[in-house]
Amino acid sequence: MSVVAVKNGEAFSTFLPDCAMSHSVLLMETVDEVLARAKMRLDECDFFAAAVGAGSFTGIRIGISAAKGFALATGKPTLGVTSFDVLAYNAIGGKRLCLINASHDCYYACGYENGEVVYPPTFLTEAEVLALSEKGFTLVAGAPLPIALKIAVQTVSPVEGLQNAVLALSEKAEAFGELTALYVRKSSAEINLCK
Repeated sequence: MSVVAVKNGEAFSTFLPDCAMSHSVLLMETVDEVLARAKMRLDECDFFAAAVGAGSFTGIRIGISAAKGFALATGKPTLGVTSFDVLAYNAIGGKRLCLINASHDCYYACGYENGEVVYPPTFLTEAEVLALSEKGFTLVAGAPLPIALKIAVQTVSPVEGLQNAVLALSEKAEAFGELTALYVRKSSAEINLCK
């Protein structure tokens, strides 16, 4: 879980690498703590951003709900940032394939080149990831991946990426709007229902 506030160009942040399914318990106190360090009140924020996915089903929805609540309470706009943006904005330049573990040797992936999406969010097997790496993509993740990939995966900071992505995307008026979760593929329940 990452929480970032930026005031007068200075960033204040907290990153909790493993919330152990405690997002709903820890989020509000973490927001309060970050705002206190920034000497800010919620109503002084220009907008609220949240990661919209791909990622933890529950964690993503908790973040989206919190940002929507803050926006409703203050009348401020919202900005959706994909988990892939968070990874990509750590390492702008070159071809990056941003990876999120989807279990069972599969990954949620999105390709960027110089900050622009060139390979839309998708669900890939390990073999497909390796094939894209052979086409010049550098593999990037926010945490070490439990994988047997035979090539290096660059691990980047989720909190720095969130800050960089939000600052870059907030310059684009079209980036603001309704926060909705990004579904890269159907849930296991939906897949089983179709069988």
